[in-house]
Amino acid sequence: MAALGMLVEPAKSELQGAAEDLKIAVQRMATCIRAADAAELGEGLIQIREVGIDPLEAVFAKGLRRFDKSGEYKADGALSAVAWVRERCNLSGGAAAERVNVARQLETLPQIEKALAKGNVGYQHVALIARAAENVGSAPVQKEEQNLLKAAQTMDPGRFAAVAKGFEHRVDAAAALLEANHAYERRYLHLSEPQNGMVRLDGMLDLEGGATLKAALSALMPPPANDDDRTPGQRRIDALVDLARRPLDGSKLGTVGGQRPHLLITASAETLLGLKGAPPAEMAGVGPIPMETAQRLACDPTVSWLLGQAELESESASDAHRQIPAATRRALVARDRDCVFNGCHRPAIWCDGHHLVWWTRGGKTALPNLALVCGRHHRMLHEEGWTLERKDGRWVTRPPGHRVPTNARSA
Repeated sequence: MAALGMLVEPAKSELQGAAEDLKIAVQRMATCIRAADAAELGEGLIQIREVGIDPLEAVFAKGLRRFDKSGEYKADGALSAVAWVRERCNLSGGAAAERVNVARQLETLPQIEKALAKGNVGYQHVALIARAAENVGSAPVQKEEQNLLKAAQTMDPGRFAAVAKGFEHRVDAAAALLEANHAYERRYLHLSEPQNGMVRLDGMLDLEGGATLKAALSALMPPPANDDDRTPGQRRIDALVDLARRPLDGSKLGTVGGQRPHLLITASAETLLGLKGAPPAEMAGVGPIPMETAQRLACDPTVSWLLGQAELESESASDAHRQIPAATRRALVARDRDCVFNGCHRPAIWCDGHHLVWWTRGGKTALPNLALVCGRHHRMLHEEGWTLERKDGRWVTRPPGHRVPTNARSA
């Protein structure tokens, strides 16, 4: 019997003991990393990820899945597993939601879970696969689990993101379009009032807008000279300001490799024809895009195209899309003057030449088959299902037979 007044320590559970062992192992690794020479550090850092962090993410996911199902998070007053992980595991809301989604999706993806537990793929790879399963359902991912796993094992997460997103487009093109429309609705740009001699810029771009801005900035950001001590962020914002100055002083945009900056899209003929099951088009710099977006951009003479695998090595690939001749553009502006969509009247300088019979469907780049429409209405004609035709010299627009959702609430 314990002496009176002495505290009896409760027996440690096996889980508590394992946690203490883990703490000791982390401390030992920290000591070894501090003492290691430069030649050993690289391998040590790799082992921390492959033997430690990623396998522990698999353990965390399995435990979180059981915890989520049990509803035990309610005992702490949390309204959801995501809220509990955010509060108790010191994660942001987005990171907490991602962990919960990974935990739930891995239940039906045993090969992916096993690969993560062995450190054969990284947690970010698995998070991308789990997001795909959340977006298109677990069944299609299960069918492609082995192929996705092989791709994940040979690519860094940045490259693999395009593979995962391309898979989503192939499985559910309608959902991919919904996501693109939702992203477009979330775009914004905010310029603050001057404070402390600075103006803060904040914003978000959809994929097309982001690719367009990247292409333009690249033309104004040559490799830094030896005496250029600006940070990458400073060079980027200087290029953005330079870009804004161009229309003010009448200057033309610079060139990249002797070419004016442009968007580059790779697409199969089946994609541009809108055939069911066709692979998604890919925009350089941002990855897969909905086929409806590719079809709209086929009207744009500033976009270069690679049509199918055979075009990839063709010197004339950039001519795969026929540009609107300058004379035809002038005639188009003279006839339509401004955006013809429902009396919009945005000036011609903001407008594209839309093909009434889409170029991807055999429409000719000729004045009778063209209409001047602003960027917003051009998007509505392709991604949102509107139609435009010319009858007796007047423009007639019609809404889609069924509304194409532009955000999650419309689904």
